[in-house]
Amino acid sequence: MFQNVAIRAFVKCSTGILRESCSVSPVLAAKSWSCSSALLGPGVGVALPTPVRHYARAVKKKRTVPQSQLSDLPPTMLKLDYAAVPMAQTTDDIIKRLLSLELASHREKLQLKTEQLISKVQRDENDRSSMEVQVATLTARIRNYQEHLQKNHKDKANKRRMLMAIDKRKKLLKKLRLVRYSAFERVCEQLGITYTFPPEYYRRATRRWQAKKAFCIKVFKAVQKQKAEQRKKMKQHLASKNTETTLSQ
Repeated sequence: MFQNVAIRAFVKCSTGILRESCSVSPVLAAKSWSCSSALLGPGVGVALPTPVRHYARAVKKKRTVPQSQLSDLPPTMLKLDYAAVPMAQTTDDIIKRLLSLELASHREKLQLKTEQLISKVQRDENDRSSMEVQVATLTARIRNYQEHLQKNHKDKANKRRMLMAIDKRKKLLKKLRLVRYSAFERVCEQLGITYTFPPEYYRRATRRWQAKKAFCIKVFKAVQKQKAEQRKKMKQHLASKNTETTLSQ
């Protein structure tokens, strides 16, 4: 008897769910009735609600790829080795594509970009070893390392090479600033370099170092206070001696 009452109550509850499901899709309701009748046996039909899964998936943000320094090189430009050859300008389109930057490697594009930067800052056409040319070469190399590390941030070897190149360029810029300031300003303007002065020291500010520094400052102030008191006493002593001598005379 209790079993029949429970089944009737379950059927009454399921009829409401069945009406809602029929209003949405009658095909799903028929399938649910057939599944429930197969599970509970003949003569009993119960509508089981269809499972709905709502997964909270975060929207993937597209990474903004920075603009490469090689993006301003047109693909129709000839390679560095064939730019001065007059026959390369008069050949057919297939050979021009083979000799142009369209099918060139990254190394050949970087070589052409380096030559463009050198031509901006070199003193004359035959200048290949001045400080300005070395700064331009290092600048092209550093920017290439930066683009590579933005895509492969775990490449420690190239990161070390980039930091070494940055240190070398800093030394050259510092020397060029002391020797030829006008050339230093021109190089920074043409290559887009922002020169920042290095800090006074590169010590790492740890808790122990900060506590030691605060203690040293405290000791220094206490010593200065003691010295000031000693000077005051000496002045008072000298003043008293002077008054005594004047009175005795």
